Amino acid sequence: MSETTQKTVPTITLNDGRTIPQLGFGVFQVPPEDTAEVTGRAIEIGYRHIDTAQMYGNEKGVGEAVRASGLDRDDFFITSKLNNGFHRPDDARRAFDGTLEALGMEQVDLFLIHWPLPTLYDGDFSATWRVLEEFYRDGRARSIGVSNFTPSHLRRLAAETEITPAVNQIEVHPYFTNDATRAYGAEHQIATEAWSPIAQGRVLDDPTISEIAERVGKSTAQVTLRWHIERGDIVFPKSVTTERMQANFEIFDFELADSDVAAITALDKGEQGRTGPNPETFDYVPG
Repeated sequence: MSETTQKTVPTITLNDGRTIPQLGFGVFQVPPEDTAEVTGRAIEIGYRHIDTAQMYGNEKGVGEAVRASGLDRDDFFITSKLNNGFHRPDDARRAFDGTLEALGMEQVDLFLIHWPLPTLYDGDFSATWRVLEEFYRDGRARSIGVSNFTPSHLRRLAAETEITPAVNQIEVHPYFTNDATRAYGAEHQIATEAWSPIAQGRVLDDPTISEIAERVGKSTAQVTLRWHIERGDIVFPKSVTTERMQANFEIFDFELADSDVAAITALDKGEQGRTGPNPETFDYVPG
């Protein structure tokens, strides 16, 4: 990563020794035809960690933006994820080849199983994970991890496979703190990445967060993202507007009091707070 970016965005060291910027830019739901331009604006602001996925259909635009930036490939941390339709080993291998081709890159920095899909593929996500281990060993994926895995899924991987995931990308926000999964990750050196970090906007009018935001002179979105950072999670808010991209990047010039972090954490609603599906039952496969 570039020295300038490292000074701006803190990094976390993964269990494989590589580092990952704690703040990234997510391109979920960014139309493929807009992705290169939107990602390019994020890069201009200073984002170097870009999170995409096969199911988003916009890996090509991410690669185009990286090349158009004029920066070195190694200045970036690029993540993609396996499509739910390609869990069978040979399908996963072909899909990963497709990711590298779409990105126009020889390596990704991080490749994830997007969902465990325990009710599909005979529930054998361990076989899928062993294919990701191949990508790690041959160097085409510098790090490998999972997304939406629960502690029970992670325990099964630990029992049946060799490499511990470097990250687990899960739904985390003040209304769904997902602390049992985060705790398992912390115990086993699996970094937590938080998707839906502001609960799709649901937390932005919360009175507790609003009071803290007014006191520290920041927006409720900035306070929420700072809460994630101080709890040690990796976060990549999604926005297509330059102003919000910039605001989301400006969360490193203030800190929250421990009491503020605790007050936001106490907003947890448990299962009622989820904005997305439950990984134990989610079985969507793109048509």
